[in-house]
Amino acid sequence: MEPAVRLASGVAAPLVRELFVPPQRPPEGEELIAGTVSFRGLHPTTTYDDLERLAREFVRHGLDGRNLPMREDTAVAAVLARTLAVMGELDTTDVQAVRLGPQDWARLLRAHVPGADRKLTEESAWFHDSLLVAVCLHALHLFVQRSPYIADRLPERSHRIRQLVDLGDVSALRERRRQPSPEDAAFEERYLRSVVEEYNRVTIYGIDLPNPNTPDSWPLETTYLSLGAEFGVPGGRSRDDAPAPPEGGSAAGDADPVMPADRALAGQERVLLRGVAGSGKTTLVQWLAVATARGRLPEELAALRGRVPVVLPVRRFARQGFPAPDDFLDAVGHPLADEAPDGWMARLLADERALLLVDGIDEAPEDQRPAVRDALRRMMRIYSGTCCLVTARPPAVDAAWLADEGFDELTLAPMNRDQVAAFITAWHTAARTDTGDDHAHLDEYRDRLLQTIPLYRELRGLATNPLMCGLICALNRDRSGSMPKGRRELYEAAMEMLLQRRDPERRVLHADEVHLQRAARERLLRKLAFRMLLEDRAVLGEAAAVEEIARCLPAIPAAAAQGTPTQIFGHLLQRTGLLREQADGAVEFVHRTVQDYLAAKEAVERGDLALLLEHAHEPQWEEVIRMAVAHARPGECGELLAGLMAPGKVGMQRNRRRLLAAACLEHVTELDPVTHARIRRETRHMVRPTSVAAARGLGWVGPIVLEMLPDPETVDDDEAYRIALTVTRIADDAAVHYLSRLRRRPSLPLTLRAELMRGWRNFDTERYAEDIVAHLDPSGLYFPVTDRVELAVLRRLGGRECVQVAGHFTPGELLAGLDRGPLRHLWLTYDLGVSMEWLADFPSLTTLRVNPRLPRVGGVPEGIRIIS
Repeated sequence: MEPAVRLASGVAAPLVRELFVPPQRPPEGEELIAGTVSFRGLHPTTTYDDLERLAREFVRHGLDGRNLPMREDTAVAAVLARTLAVMGELDTTDVQAVRLGPQDWARLLRAHVPGADRKLTEESAWFHDSLLVAVCLHALHLFVQRSPYIADRLPERSHRIRQLVDLGDVSALRERRRQPSPEDAAFEERYLRSVVEEYNRVTIYGIDLPNPNTPDSWPLETTYLSLGAEFGVPGGRSRDDAPAPPEGGSAAGDADPVMPADRALAGQERVLLRGVAGSGKTTLVQWLAVATARGRLPEELAALRGRVPVVLPVRRFARQGFPAPDDFLDAVGHPLADEAPDGWMARLLADERALLLVDGIDEAPEDQRPAVRDALRRMMRIYSGTCCLVTARPPAVDAAWLADEGFDELTLAPMNRDQVAAFITAWHTAARTDTGDDHAHLDEYRDRLLQTIPLYRELRGLATNPLMCGLICALNRDRSGSMPKGRRELYEAAMEMLLQRRDPERRVLHADEVHLQRAARERLLRKLAFRMLLEDRAVLGEAAAVEEIARCLPAIPAAAAQGTPTQIFGHLLQRTGLLREQADGAVEFVHRTVQDYLAAKEAVERGDLALLLEHAHEPQWEEVIRMAVAHARPGECGELLAGLMAPGKVGMQRNRRRLLAAACLEHVTELDPVTHARIRRETRHMVRPTSVAAARGLGWVGPIVLEMLPDPETVDDDEAYRIALTVTRIADDAAVHYLSRLRRRPSLPLTLRAELMRGWRNFDTERYAEDIVAHLDPSGLYFPVTDRVELAVLRRLGGRECVQVAGHFTPGELLAGLDRGPLRHLWLTYDLGVSMEWLADFPSLTTLRVNPRLPRVGGVPEGIRIIS
């Protein structure tokens, strides 16, 4: 990550060179940094006084005319000199430092400076730490420049360091950005209002109130739920390149913890956000756009203030290719596209004032994604100061898809129990109305659902993202608590609610001249979804939609007698609740999952199984094929799955098809035993991932993987860790049984114990604690708590020495919920927003670990050391 304090290379490079002895010849291998510093050794070329002088110069250039509180420039320089002196005391090599990167190397140096030598005000301490990162960056750049060995051994790290230095140089030149012209400023004011107007609404699925004038969507700020997220390995690096674990223990295999997604973006300029269908990616994009446009960002995202959000839904331009900057607004059909001053978007990017939000890479055809990536790469290099968030479903792109351009991977985590409860409460609050007595039972429905979901595995597994949670809320209310348990049954019930009962129960009987029953409505919607599937698009123009309806109407007499194709199209758009109109009149389904469900049903109805098999290796067809298997009759189901297993494809395509066949088994209602046994037999050895990324991704196959995994006592520690990464991501009770066998291995290294501990958020807490958590050796292991149930269970287990707080808690809840006696190390992954004096109530607490992406904490009692 780029340092918050920037030093131009023209200023920093000469100063940094003075810190090190010039090499006689290019190094041929790793060098001990302590042996190359100029202020130590047998024949030092500089003195400690010189080191203090260099520190004062770094401070002067870092401040660039600004002032620190209480004129602490001299004190900061003294601390910086002591910190830089540590380079001559550690046994770190230049290769190890480059692997660590500027942030982690700076933390390592800082950790070896006694706290008594770092007494600064909070603002001065922040400046010192940020300046130290900048100095470390330029020192690493010097190592890379003078050592071909490093450039060959760590090419991606070397490239990223050069990139950060270049970015700092460009930013330094633009530090005093020119103000936009009056014409640009006037347009931006209108544009920001339009962003708020367009994206500040969220549909709460299935809320049908007696008053037909009641809106079907609510303001974003009243319904937005901050979901959890976890970073992948930054920059796509391998675990071999990962920094050493910090003092105080390990959690989640030394990976970053689950933390609120909007807060996880703090300090990140470029992020690839991945999440399954319905996980909330687009809603997060909407929240970022609206909060930035209004200037109401939380303190952690203060770096984005003043940015202008530019939302680019890929589905709007997927077939035309990634647009040039001046064509952005036209490409997405923005209503103000014709009013933008010439060159406005290019100026916005060049002045580093844009926040680019590219939503839905998976909406681009697979063969066009490389072109989209190339266009993004070029733009990121030309406009290097542009903040950018890109979203995609996990199968569509791998974690390193944009790693070369400094994008970190962020994956949305499933909703935990507290988030599910918060969503259900918010849904029913939004649904509450004073228009009559019909909704007097809403609170009863809410309370019943809150009690039901934890009891039933099927519902618990489905209610892990906002889309499914919304459908469950709607159906629970619609069916007075009689809930379908399976995924297909959930969608079938939703179709019945929206297509058959929605209007009559809202007493909307004569909204237009068209009167269609569910069967006709669904058939027409299926035709639209199937055409969009064939044409590999998520948006269909109005003319194309009307044309498709006109083509199908003669075969659907019940619909043909109701009106013209245009009237029928208007009826489907206005009355079904499943289509959404864009500014240019084009339509899309309210969610891609709904489109996939309807297209799959149409493909099975047509008997077009060959088409499904032809595209089975393409990630965007995965959900369609799963749903097709669920819809298919036994013979069709066998044909589909046998086709997925058939030879013909090679390499990754063949593997993807076979794993998809295995994943489809959980959706099968009836299948001949021979085909079932063949799939299990032939995919058994495909579930032995050889990399961390493959292990994480394998969880999508589902519970069938558990039947194919090896005996956990027969594999080595590395494979056991990768297996744990897979199984903790399979939301099924059977996974707990396998994980309990895994924890009984005679060898349980820290990384494996940490992954077993991380997984408990995905299962029934009481059972997981009894079968696994209670038996894990706590030595050096952080125990994460993400909700109040976990907090209570951990207390019943007697507490632990190291605890990671990864959920939304108040200080009062933590004081009441944590066992105060054994707690020595506390890890906060989010900003509580309060001073930390309350930590004094934990008598054994010695270490407070704070996520480095969060603001500095204040009020920490003496005797408690802060690490990040």
